[in-house]
Amino acid sequence: MKVTVVDYGVGNLHSISKGLERAGAKIQVSSSPQEIAGAESIVFPGVGAFGAAMESLRPEASSLREAILGETPTLGICLGMQILFETSEESPGEGLSVLKGSVRRLKAPRVPHMGWNNVSCSSDDLFEGIGADAQFYFANSFICSPTEKVTISETVYGERFPAAVRKGTVVGVQFHPEKSGEPGLKLLANFIRISEGSA
Repeated sequence: MKVTVVDYGVGNLHSISKGLERAGAKIQVSSSPQEIAGAESIVFPGVGAFGAAMESLRPEASSLREAILGETPTLGICLGMQILFETSEESPGEGLSVLKGSVRRLKAPRVPHMGWNNVSCSSDDLFEGIGADAQFYFANSFICSPTEKVTISETVYGERFPAAVRKGTVVGVQFHPEKSGEPGLKLLANFIRISEGSA
């Protein structure tokens, strides 16, 4: 499976590319909306701000949305998950609107949320072979608030919020699998396996 990692000028491209390679994928890093829209599989990495990411993607947002909704396997990580939603409190303007709902500021004693947290792993294929209460690494000040039934796992930090969502071939995780050791590597391998199965 060839995975296109989206370079929107703000993501942590090196660590996610290495993580995906270790999980068995061939990697292409691209900032070309045409290449991204035509990709076998898409990964939106997870460092940066909602507004800056969408400013880079907005000129081709409709073609990207069409490709993703056309069942191109897609993984959004942290910020990359948030831009799949409609709006964010972090910045004005629309997201890719692939998933219904919004992004809001996390309500917790200390923000940003930085460090390891338990994730209630579900029976979804994305978590196959991962312990029921595995820990993953988080680094976020905002959380997703879906208005459709897409949540497949949750975590608690100040409040309960979605740790992972899935709608068909679209997956989002609020944590950073590329920084989460063996459970994170297994999750990336599961995403690649799911992607290959839908190709």
